[in-house]
Amino acid sequence: MSVVGFDVGFQNCYIAVARGGGIETVTNEFTDRCTPAVVSFGQKNRTIGNAAKNQLISNAKNTVFNFKRLQGRSFQDPVVQSERANLPYDLGPTEDDRVGTKVLYMDEEHQFSIEQVAAMLLTKMKEIAEANLQKKVQDCVISIPSFFTDAERRSVLDAAHIAGLNCLRLMNDTTAVALNYGIYKQDLPPAEDKPKIVVFVDMGHSAFQVSACAFSKGKVKMLATAFDPYLGGRDFDQRVVEYFCADFKSRYRLDVKSRARAHLRLQQECEKLKKLMSSNSTDLPLNIECFMDDKDVSGKMNRAQFEELCADLIERVSVPLVAVMEQAQLQPQDVSAVEIVGGATRIPAVKVKISKFFGKEVSTTLNADEAVARGCALQCAILSPAFKVREFSITDVMPFPVTLSWSSEADEGNGCHEVFSKNHAFPFSKVITFYRKNPFTLEAHYTDPTSLPYPQAKIGEFAVLNVSPQEDGERSKVKVKVHVDAHGIIGVSSVAMVHKVRVEDQKAGAGEDAVPEETSPQNGVDSLDALDKIHDKKDGDIQAWVDTENQLAPQCPPMDGGSHSNPQSVNADVNTHHPPDAKKPKMKVMHISLPVEARLVQQLGKDRLSVYREQEVKMIAQDTLEKERSHAKNAVEEYVYYFRHQLEGPYQTYLSSEEQDKFSELLTKTENWLYDEGDDQDKKVYLDKLEQIQKLGMPMQERYQEAEWRPKLFEELKTKIEVYMRVAEDYKNKDENYMHIDAVDMEKVSKCVQDAQDWMTAASSAQDRLRPDEDPAVHSSQIREKLQELENVCELVVTKPRPRVESPAEEPAQTDNCKKANGVATEQETGLQNSENSPSCMEVE
Repeated sequence: MSVVGFDVGFQNCYIAVARGGGIETVTNEFTDRCTPAVVSFGQKNRTIGNAAKNQLISNAKNTVFNFKRLQGRSFQDPVVQSERANLPYDLGPTEDDRVGTKVLYMDEEHQFSIEQVAAMLLTKMKEIAEANLQKKVQDCVISIPSFFTDAERRSVLDAAHIAGLNCLRLMNDTTAVALNYGIYKQDLPPAEDKPKIVVFVDMGHSAFQVSACAFSKGKVKMLATAFDPYLGGRDFDQRVVEYFCADFKSRYRLDVKSRARAHLRLQQECEKLKKLMSSNSTDLPLNIECFMDDKDVSGKMNRAQFEELCADLIERVSVPLVAVMEQAQLQPQDVSAVEIVGGATRIPAVKVKISKFFGKEVSTTLNADEAVARGCALQCAILSPAFKVREFSITDVMPFPVTLSWSSEADEGNGCHEVFSKNHAFPFSKVITFYRKNPFTLEAHYTDPTSLPYPQAKIGEFAVLNVSPQEDGERSKVKVKVHVDAHGIIGVSSVAMVHKVRVEDQKAGAGEDAVPEETSPQNGVDSLDALDKIHDKKDGDIQAWVDTENQLAPQCPPMDGGSHSNPQSVNADVNTHHPPDAKKPKMKVMHISLPVEARLVQQLGKDRLSVYREQEVKMIAQDTLEKERSHAKNAVEEYVYYFRHQLEGPYQTYLSSEEQDKFSELLTKTENWLYDEGDDQDKKVYLDKLEQIQKLGMPMQERYQEAEWRPKLFEELKTKIEVYMRVAEDYKNKDENYMHIDAVDMEKVSKCVQDAQDWMTAASSAQDRLRPDEDPAVHSSQIREKLQELENVCELVVTKPRPRVESPAEEPAQTDNCKKANGVATEQETGLQNSENSPSCMEVE
């Protein structure tokens, strides 16, 4: 199981993986940890990441970037229309009025939904992770801004599905940072003590998020979260861009905004200038050559000017800080540490503003760019059975309050209830009880539309089907379980209707069509309590009960946990059907699971998701095909230049004059073909051209390599032969070092050495008679084989161990003789002093 964390940012993305040694941020094919969130479309394929960013200026109309803010929104959304004015590529509505981008791909006009574009980026991140892990990646954890609404969160999940990923959890950016911070801390207070309060401040390229967290040993609880979705690094960049647009218009009479490419170039240069001003307070130059109408432009700015331009943006930094402290009911002195992450927190004025608010120096112990990705990878490791991770529980909070509303069967009007308040913990589930005779519909919506960075407050509708009255005609008790899952998405997980039947009727077959079927264990569970226990165990939360009658007032009163409306009404209804002295019939309570039909805002249908998935698979195949074709073309070009260079140098003598002319002509023709009609051909055509070049070039290369290796190997073989011949000669002269070897074995050595000598003499003579441009008579591989054969036979004999001679302990005089017999010098011979503790013969050996 793969353990991967994806930090999908507005401008850049980071990928972290879990290995045996811990969490690691991986690099892409450009050895860069940062992958730009850019997708570019071309005539043959898509390019994503760094390669796509390089086409931002040259292919602006078909290069999609800054699309994260468009996810889960309709085309008419004010945010979409605002973003559209600043984008060089075209946006348009899809069939279901979602946001789509119009690009030219494969020489045809295509419209891709933002979910598809996001899936393309995730596909690239998946490929990078697979290249680093050397295995398939499917399970992952993806980061999202904490202020994402239900529709935006579902859009990210849809994009992951299109990319073929199984997202185990959508994780808020600041929650991921908190996990990355806390899991390695060894000094956290015990659970019974006062927790350590840490505030995390994250300012990225497009948004500003703040969270207050309470850390105890083995757990973190998010206390509150606040944000400004429209304050980020790009807003500071835009102020610098506006300044230079006005400056260039007055000094050079250039309208920068009228040319998309010029505007993009200026944005890139202003972003670089902003980063330089973070570390330099002096005047810094901005120079762009051939900016517009073949004019070079220049300007300058210093940090003081920059801070003056962005004074109002810097003031806005304190608004979320105040909000999060009020929501968490904290004072600055309660905060133990303030951790800052995100690229825009490197702006000195922003850092100073945060520091002054809390009255302490900000901490930068976490990697500002990679902290979110590492936190996501840790969460994935916690969820994975393949890794054993230190126990660490995370309790996140909801950014917006959620209310349920419904229509009443009576004339009392509509009812509503705030089921989840702001900063309510999740994952969490609650059960609400209704008394109904007929199917009904619940509508989930955000309580305070003015606090949303989203124009649609409605989350969706949940139609509860198959509701029927009791046998006596009274309303049935319907228990609806509403939950917020680990992704932070609202839903109705289960609905059960409480149905009362007489035991006699059940025995007689009453309700035979419905009750036995619904209460059968084969259909899941036969009571809502059991259903709740299963779901609560999965979510890992504490269940809250809310019993609410449908005759509530139209306003939304505070939620009253555990309250039951008119509990005597059911008993009274039952008693009215029997005389006072009659015996009460035995009743059995059954829980019947009811189907729920969800209609969610901006929800992609399953059919549409399947179509998008198929399209993504086809585009991946096309990208792979084009990549292979490009590699084949590059290989042809590489071989042309390589062999031409070598043919004029060291390879020249290894090809005859006639073959040289023929090969040079082939290389020239191939080069001309490459830059003419061969510029765009199929992969097979390039492979055929490559084969023609290799047919003449590879023999020449092999001759050169053989000529380089052969003398060295012959010399090595000659040395080995001389060594073993000397051993054979010493044996004949009865050298004590080899007298332990059998005569038969030594005869094998002599024969093998003689055979090798004869073979080398014959091979050398045959090779010396050939010209360099002829195929060699003996190859280096043959010499290596002969070397290996010689070593296998001779080494086994020469290194044969001597037999050991045991010496009795009471005869120390034999020690020196034993040492000599074994070829080991005595202590006197080596100049060492003899002692009483000299080792025995066996120990010395």
